[in-house]
Amino acid sequence: MLTIAKLFGKSPFAPLQTHMEKVSECVHLLDDLFDALKDKHYEKISEIQKKISKKEHDADLTKNDIRNHLPKSLFMPIDRFSFLDILHLQDAFADKAEDIAIIVSLKEIDYNELEGLDEFIKKTLETFDLAFLVIKEFDNLIESSFGGIEARKVKEMTEHLAYMEHEIDIMSHKLLKNLYSITDKMPYSSFHLWNLILKEIGEISNIAENLGNRIRMILELK
Repeated sequence: MLTIAKLFGKSPFAPLQTHMEKVSECVHLLDDLFDALKDKHYEKISEIQKKISKKEHDADLTKNDIRNHLPKSLFMPIDRFSFLDILHLQDAFADKAEDIAIIVSLKEIDYNELEGLDEFIKKTLETFDLAFLVIKEFDNLIESSFGGIEARKVKEMTEHLAYMEHEIDIMSHKLLKNLYSITDKMPYSSFHLWNLILKEIGEISNIAENLGNRIRMILELK
């Protein structure tokens, strides 16, 4: 396995991509988490929550390793602040996945109480996947000197991220309205938990948009 220091020698963006791979392993366990909730496998939820926390810790270790080995003298196509800001945003995905898993594991709740939840979760994870694709495009951006067709392609991807985040905001609003309309049919503790879960899931698309905006800003300054 390549060390972080060697990865910097391979490509200045290889460490970011390695970190995002670990973050992806963490975030995509949310699929398993909500499948277990849908099937009312509450013991499995606790197991998956522990796996997510372990993956989040692994991503944290990689993040810290990158920070510790970021060479001051290395020629970087982007400035150190932008590099570390992207790393921070990537890390926020894993943190948010862990937060969601912990909240879901607090109490036995009924997944089927909220109509439209499947699509909301699916669309939210699609924003993460698109953000990951943008990070994977960094190597091609280097080859094109952050210009030309490749830069336009990445800008379009970041624009689509912003549009997807807007769509998810609309879906979130509908789900919250639905939740508030059935408050008399569930305990307050369940209502409060669902309220938190919906907001935390929605934060994933906000992070994805922020990551897209940061990368678009880099392209605009080139």
